[in-house]
Amino acid sequence: MQTFLITAYILVWPLLTLIVLSALTYGVVKDYRDARKKGTRVV
Repeated sequence: MQTFLITAYILVWPLLTLIVLSALTYGVVKDYRDARKKGTRVV
């Protein structure tokens, strides 16, 4: 049982990283598209 918990704990971090990276990527893409529609620059 302890091995399962340690394995689950280790495997959760890549999943959380993927979720955060996906959220950041979605935000950047959305900002880029909104800027192109308005005719402005992102940076």
